[in-house]
Amino acid sequence: MKHLYMSAAIAPFLLITPAAAQTADAAKPAKGEAAFSTGVAKGRDRLDSATSTSALRQSEIEVLGARSLGEVLRNIPGIRAEYAGGEGNANYSIRGLPLSGTGSKYVQLQEDGLPVLEFGDMQQFTSDMFMRADLNLAQIETIRGGSASTFASNSPGGVINLISKTGDTEGGAVQATYGLNYGEKRVDGDYGYKISDTLRMHIGGFYRRGEGPRDVGFTAYKGGQIKANITKTFENGYVRVNAKWLDDRTPSYQFVPIRVTGTNADPTFTGPANFDLKKDSLLSPNSSNIVTLDGDNNITRDDVRGGQHAVVKSIGLDAQFDVGGWTITEKFRIADIGGSNMSIRPIAVAPATALAFVYGGPGGTLSFATGPQAGQAISNPAALNGNGLLTSALQLYTKVNSLDNATNDIRASRVWEVGGGNLTTTVGYYKSSQDYGVELSFLNVLTDVRGDGDSALVNVRTAGGVPTTQDGYIAYGIGGALYHRTYDMKYDVDAPYASINYHVGKIAVGASVRYDIGKVNGTLYGAELGGGRVGVTSVDMNGDGVITRAETQVATLPLGQPGRVDYDYDYLSYSTGVNYRVAEQLAVFGRYSRGGRASADKILFTPAVDYNTGKLVDSDSAYDTVKQIELGLKYRVSGVTFNVTAFSAKTGERNTQVNSNAAGDIQVENIVRGYKAKGVELEAAVSRGPFSVTAGATYTDAKISKDAAHPEFIGNKPRHQADLIFSVTPQVELKYATVGANFIGTTSSYAQDTNQLKLPGYTLVNAFVQVRPTERVQLMLNVNNLFNKLALADVEQAAIPASGVVAGRAYLGRTASATLRYSF
Repeated sequence: MKHLYMSAAIAPFLLITPAAAQTADAAKPAKGEAAFSTGVAKGRDRLDSATSTSALRQSEIEVLGARSLGEVLRNIPGIRAEYAGGEGNANYSIRGLPLSGTGSKYVQLQEDGLPVLEFGDMQQFTSDMFMRADLNLAQIETIRGGSASTFASNSPGGVINLISKTGDTEGGAVQATYGLNYGEKRVDGDYGYKISDTLRMHIGGFYRRGEGPRDVGFTAYKGGQIKANITKTFENGYVRVNAKWLDDRTPSYQFVPIRVTGTNADPTFTGPANFDLKKDSLLSPNSSNIVTLDGDNNITRDDVRGGQHAVVKSIGLDAQFDVGGWTITEKFRIADIGGSNMSIRPIAVAPATALAFVYGGPGGTLSFATGPQAGQAISNPAALNGNGLLTSALQLYTKVNSLDNATNDIRASRVWEVGGGNLTTTVGYYKSSQDYGVELSFLNVLTDVRGDGDSALVNVRTAGGVPTTQDGYIAYGIGGALYHRTYDMKYDVDAPYASINYHVGKIAVGASVRYDIGKVNGTLYGAELGGGRVGVTSVDMNGDGVITRAETQVATLPLGQPGRVDYDYDYLSYSTGVNYRVAEQLAVFGRYSRGGRASADKILFTPAVDYNTGKLVDSDSAYDTVKQIELGLKYRVSGVTFNVTAFSAKTGERNTQVNSNAAGDIQVENIVRGYKAKGVELEAAVSRGPFSVTAGATYTDAKISKDAAHPEFIGNKPRHQADLIFSVTPQVELKYATVGANFIGTTSSYAQDTNQLKLPGYTLVNAFVQVRPTERVQLMLNVNNLFNKLALADVEQAAIPASGVVAGRAYLGRTASATLRYSF
């Protein structure tokens, strides 16, 4: 059996779409065609489609040595991925669309053609938290702009679709991965089998365990996934049943203190003494205990070490049949989704002596509240841990009661012969139901700044010995009862859609339309709802019969004063484009699109909703729109692929952004803003003999175009938006080995919309070696961030504060792993 490896330069561009979209069950394209099916009516050669599309096959993904899905997706042209937070809750955007909040607001993440969550930027829970890339994955298809907004709801920027193997190729593999300089052991396996000529199955999954790539002092990664499907084929189609079980715990790497010198325009970022930004975190067993009130105002305890705990149990149906000249496609999935998200992040970082004064007054003293030195006085705060820093931090407690969803997409397509050409018509109906049942609590603790997973909570006393903290807690809430909430929401979406495409000779002209109808209802509890609702009281949190100062600041829910949500919305999305096949190897296209995205939970607890009636104060708050123009060229000849797309986008947005200022105050900003972006997106591949190289780059000129609350922002660049992002992967493939590198880079950007503090650009180099001593055995070595470069993902502060310390996140330093695979 030959090893299952394809040159990374060719894999993304010579696609024969496998499972899940049109799949091997449908008619396969002729050899050499590049069929693509995500976000279009019917799979077709990419040179005959007026869309910008890309794909990564499993064989290309494995050479990247990615530690998370975000590290995979950063290699796709046009996609901006910020993944410093770990396995999930990364930020994704496309072609200059804004990242004013978190998650993937304008990009829908799918598995096998259906969304994992209906909305990709739910508070503390985003789609990628409930997805894993393992040996089940056949390839990742992406579509940017174009028809994405009309073939999927809430996806005006694009669709990223993870497509599973379905057993059409018999055999499988088992592999073991070991972190060479970090703590993780992982086992993966998959197997496809043809039970009969018309029945086949595939099963696969992984399990892992370890501390992970950052020093946190505990087992932060623990869990795995199993996916399976079985397919029955008929003369005129197929039926597939698929299932997924995911139970995986990973850490949530939040902001950490970072020292900054120089100027806003030319800053230098370094880690505090005894704290390595590339491998340390504030996570520690010594600061992990959580004490808060639950959704019924009862005392509950949890643990920050629970991290991002994703639990998914789903089952789905995928069927396609040709009936009377029509191709009928049905996709259905129901998912039971639960879990939690626990983390810790600073809101104010200052010298320990300063915070002793802030919380203890003149002569205030410090002592360790937890850890091996618990109860011991800190006699010299200025020299604490060699950096003299303390941080007033948030403990984030977020528990899922239900993120359950059910999704169904049925469509019918037919190709007609008209006027010497082919007319393809499609009609479909999409229906989904998405729960958002979450308990959320932000707590205020005081912790030191120490690496190696040894940070500890700190207590403060006045000069007279009166404690002002309890077990490291400053308050059992933040800003009174800010962000102590419960959500019990349900979002229903109905969306009929249709498309028409006429292909005659060298010209293909098409248009598509989608009408989204949404219904939102539920109940909220939280002090921020106004109307006299209160949220702070005194509770004996440790049960010792004494109410301390910290226990007089306990965030509670006004259970007798719920906020009501009950509103409807609707919006129209449409897209039209023309593609001209200049020659067999060359095509050009143009497209105009208007897409919408429902506002979901980000407008809750804002003035957008009247919580007495449940209705929207302003109907425009229900959704945001994106208008796009694309002009593209696609060239393909043996060994060379070149695609370039010029784009222009206008976005109107409502969102919520949470930051802390230099004084350590939490700021929740309700954003109502307009954006404009234009640019050029490039992807190319060249293969000559054993050498190949793939490259992708996106140049973007983005600006804030409207902001009534902050007119001074108009004309500024949106935060984190670099002029240029790029990836290049050269490699040499020999008979027994493949050697290559993956270069990921970005130019500088601004930390916030004020356009003051700059985040430096960077280039990260990832190296890989694959050795195949026999036909069935492969040894892989991957080194990410080979030169251990410091690269910042984000910084909360808009400018350098007087303290010279900001809160931000850096990408991982050098990590190396080895994988041994046996194929059968």
